Amino acid sequence: MKKYILSLIAMAVFSLAYAQQPAQLVKGHVIDAESLQPVIGANVIITTLNPIMGGATDAEGGFRIEHVPVGRHSIKITSIGYDDAFLQEIAVGSGKEVELTIKLAESFKSLDEVVVKAQKENGAPLNDMVSVSGRSFTVDQTKRFAASVNDPARMALSFAGVATNDDGGNQIIIRGNSPKGMLWRMEGVEIPNPNHFGEEGSSGGGISALSANVLGNSDFLTGAFPAEYGNATSGVFDLKLRNGNNEKREYALQAGVLGLDFAAEGPIGAKGGASYLANYRYSTLSVLDKLGLNIQGDASTDFQDGAFKIHVPSDDRSVVTVWGIGGISTSKERTPQENEVFTSNRGILGINYLRYISNKAYVESIISYAGTKVTDDSDDLGKQISYQQSFINQTLRISSLLNYKMNARNTFRGGFIINHLDFNLFDRNNENGPVRVFLDQKGSTQLYQAYGQLKSRISPTVTINAGVHGMLLGLNNQFSLEPRLGMKWAVASRSTVSFGAGLHSKTESISTYFAQVNAESGKTAAANKDLKLMKSVHFVAGYEFRPTSSWRILTETYYQHHYHVPIGSPNATKPYLLHNSQINEISGFANDSLTSDGTGRSYGVELTVEKSLTGGIYLMSTTSLYQAKYTGRDGIERDSRFNGQFVQNVLAGKEWKVGKNKTNVFAANIKLLASGGNRVTPVDLEKSKQTGKTERDWTKAYSEQLPHYFRSDVRVSYTKNKRRTASTISLDIQNVTNRLNAYEQTYDPANKEIRNTTQTGMIPVLNYRLEF
Repeated sequence: MKKYILSLIAMAVFSLAYAQQPAQLVKGHVIDAESLQPVIGANVIITTLNPIMGGATDAEGGFRIEHVPVGRHSIKITSIGYDDAFLQEIAVGSGKEVELTIKLAESFKSLDEVVVKAQKENGAPLNDMVSVSGRSFTVDQTKRFAASVNDPARMALSFAGVATNDDGGNQIIIRGNSPKGMLWRMEGVEIPNPNHFGEEGSSGGGISALSANVLGNSDFLTGAFPAEYGNATSGVFDLKLRNGNNEKREYALQAGVLGLDFAAEGPIGAKGGASYLANYRYSTLSVLDKLGLNIQGDASTDFQDGAFKIHVPSDDRSVVTVWGIGGISTSKERTPQENEVFTSNRGILGINYLRYISNKAYVESIISYAGTKVTDDSDDLGKQISYQQSFINQTLRISSLLNYKMNARNTFRGGFIINHLDFNLFDRNNENGPVRVFLDQKGSTQLYQAYGQLKSRISPTVTINAGVHGMLLGLNNQFSLEPRLGMKWAVASRSTVSFGAGLHSKTESISTYFAQVNAESGKTAAANKDLKLMKSVHFVAGYEFRPTSSWRILTETYYQHHYHVPIGSPNATKPYLLHNSQINEISGFANDSLTSDGTGRSYGVELTVEKSLTGGIYLMSTTSLYQAKYTGRDGIERDSRFNGQFVQNVLAGKEWKVGKNKTNVFAANIKLLASGGNRVTPVDLEKSKQTGKTERDWTKAYSEQLPHYFRSDVRVSYTKNKRRTASTISLDIQNVTNRLNAYEQTYDPANKEIRNTTQTGMIPVLNYRLEF
């Protein structure tokens, strides 16, 4: 009773101390990492307050901490029988309640045994089956990192092993691999490229169609993926949509030079925990033109997108989630010499049903539909060239997984995925003479996938993840059986050694399989229908040292061997295919004859030094040294198009508490990026003079490298927290020094010389955001 009275007095004093300051509710659930069952009686403590604040979880694993002062906070979660977990960089603002889902790993050591153990700390992957080359990222980071502009892909460019070759797009090159090897997942299922202005077969575009308003914390993987991830050879974005607030209606409005963004969320029904979350965004780059920043040439560019999630706990044992995203984007260019209309539209709808079949097992089944339509109609009146393209792809996916926690040491996860693929594809042009049809195909096929994996904690310090992924493409009966293995060993209290290896494969875009070339009979035929699945073997070894809970030093070294890479066949009509490879392509459509005889390899070392945002300061430095090679039809190993050889990122940020009660925040962030320049195939000057257009010497494919790339980005913001609202005004400036980095080499017929085309210069993005 004495302790109880003292606690009440302390709480009263604390409440009076902050009575005049904006505060917010921090709530959430603590669950078992493997079984997803609630952890009862866990202590959730905010360690950055004096006196500390906290609470304990109830019978459903829920906790509530009221009147938490606005600002950045760190949270420690402890429970008897579980390893401790730590959360940092938690932003608490007055405009929105904070809701957290925290996973704890069960411990299997005896209470009186003192051993070294791994702890769940900041930056660790959300997926516990990930052993190497993976990290989680927060929505706050997509907002905070300079020039990320709420785009997960642009934010990921700051991570080790990641590069880009174009300021105007968010294609990401991971460890020297083609961006085509990227897998995008959302809510546990594969989705098509979620970016505006994405071309056929590409994994990126101009800007993300995903709004930070609806995203939750997610994972980003760069190699040696666990068995549940298939149809990927370079990287994985495993995205999550957050649940809406199930107790209170909340709204967010954002306006800026890129357009308008509005989000709403709240409870559904009087009780039961159901919620909705919705977001809509309209944007146009014409605003930048009116500011005198012509980054789109003579084109007019518009896009809009939306997303929603409905979360319904139907009873104590099951949860139904309905979610979807969609986006449309159009670019129109009309000049006296050229007319072009490019559209890139996509829509995804999913229904997830999660059922707890016991206290140790659950089943999650998902049915989803995804559709994309990419069209390009172009007429170059000066050159008398006309293009007409239309790529319509639709996918119905059915998947199910079983997760069974056998005991504290072992967890099994297995499942299957059935993909039904419909396509309607067309491409014709007269670039090289008379009008030719390179693609005219409609139909359907299937892609079957299945996997099983076992996570085994063979000791308190050693965890093994082993599994296998199988994939069968019904179009040509190509099959792949892919073993995966990962290991983490906490060799000391703050040191962890990791290892990962695995075989990975990737299908080509459907349009590539049906590329048409002239057959001997004079008719057209699908030239590439028998292409094999491209495969990549990954080996990764890493070492991580965490001197404190807010600092981490991570180094990884890797080797990747690629085979069954599509290259030009002996019957290819374009001579350059003798020296090239599909491993060098960004988009996925190839309109010539290919065979799966190519190879490639990439290897390198990476170093990350990172300080989480604590004490108002964060720092991150990522260094990547790598080589990426390929071998084409001529048998010569060459530098690949994406072999930049090095990338160096330095990020830093500082937040200051300002205002009368120190509840407002001024923040400044900077990012410095230096990397190897783009690789290009030399221009054949004499031949270009004869034809009047750019002609390349493909016998020297990608043998030249443009000058080193350098860019500096800054972001400043000011957040004002009132009692029930929070408003933020921010300015992101990409390429603040206006450096014009070289993009490629072309022939200038007017001056009869070779010139470097450059990338975009300085781009300011001003935004105002209101949460209430």
